[in-house]
Amino acid sequence: MQSAAGNVINLQVPLSALSRAIKSAVTATSATIRLTKKDNIPVLALTIATTTFSTTNSALPTRNDDWDAPSFDDGGSRETIITQEIPVKVLAPETVAHLHEPVYREPDVHIMLPPLMQLKSISDRFTKLALADAKGGSSTSTTRLELAANMHGCLKMSVRSDAMSISSVWTDLTNPDLDPNENGGEAGIAVHPSTRMKQLGSADGRSEEGWALVRIDARDWGRVMSVGRLGGRVIACM
Repeated sequence: MQSAAGNVINLQVPLSALSRAIKSAVTATSATIRLTKKDNIPVLALTIATTTFSTTNSALPTRNDDWDAPSFDDGGSRETIITQEIPVKVLAPETVAHLHEPVYREPDVHIMLPPLMQLKSISDRFTKLALADAKGGSSTSTTRLELAANMHGCLKMSVRSDAMSISSVWTDLTNPDLDPNENGGEAGIAVHPSTRMKQLGSADGRSEEGWALVRIDARDWGRVMSVGRLGGRVIACM
């Protein structure tokens, strides 16, 4: 990759279009992606190669005029090439200069989330209930979801108001192991907050100890959950 900005090219990509293109390559034998232009508009061109196989069979008489069992011949393979183009926007270096990963303290808990679309469905339901319970049912009300987790594979989503309190709990999730190379070795892991949290709580989610909790805006959370269309694993830190 070459560019005038230190061989770095920043792109703004529509995730829904990218997701559809990548999913179409699941059964591909090979795939390549290129940054190019079409009608002077920058695009990501995803070229997908797929191979299909066909077979033929025949039953031929032998020399004594008896019919032999059918024999099968490989009819060959055929390669199909498909290119999908995703319009993108190339961002100037000064546009992204202020973008950087947030600075935050070491998390108390890190946990692998269940499927994001499942979480989104439940959080949307909780949000609607909270809005209906709010005075006047105003759609402009700010609804806060509570998201809590422990280091024993438990995740809890809750919504509370003056008149109700509902929650949903997941168990048997995964708390990924920390990488010693990124956390000061085994000595660093020994003093990490999540190590201390492993000594608290329980795997059934009933203990009140060992939970890390955050409160988030329900609408913002719903937008974050939309990345579930891309699949893959998502880890939450809190």
